[in-house]
Amino acid sequence: MLSLARKLKKDDGQSQNKQNKRVSVRDKLLIKEVQEMEQTLPPTCRVHFDDPHQLHAFRLTVTPDEGLWHAGHFHFLVTVPEEYNMMPPAVRCTTRIWHPNISEDGEVCLSLLRQNSIDGMGWAPTRKLKDVVLGLNMLFTDLLNFDDPLNIEAAELYERDKAAFRSRVQDYVAQYARR
Repeated sequence: MLSLARKLKKDDGQSQNKQNKRVSVRDKLLIKEVQEMEQTLPPTCRVHFDDPHQLHAFRLTVTPDEGLWHAGHFHFLVTVPEEYNMMPPAVRCTTRIWHPNISEDGEVCLSLLRQNSIDGMGWAPTRKLKDVVLGLNMLFTDLLNFDDPLNIEAAELYERDKAAFRSRVQDYVAQYARR
């Protein structure tokens, strides 16, 4: 039979365990930011959380509705470090792509994701996840940068032969970026 003293001791132990599980600053920020990000997603972007209780890792799909990568489905893995918002999220493109600012290995060159950026547009604690999503989306339109490429071969091909560049992009989209 369970006595009142044992029950109180058991209840007290459970409440202490709950108190010992502190929510990190990152997780507190992410609760607000994920909600804001989801409310402001452009129609060309979708976010998916494999585990809805782990907001620090999610997948983003960008489906450009115009431009060279039109109708392709490009998948990114976004991982938010424990040091967030002092450190930017890590982003990797998991879709093979021919792009001057995304390597074929999935590295992404976007000023916003750099801790220190020459152009002054790098990561700052005032930035949010929605800025990262918008930046990745704009890599397919406005933020396309041939002057500071990560994929030098793609940028050189664009400078040398724009038609060949477009053809290569379309080949990659057809081969790797269809659902």
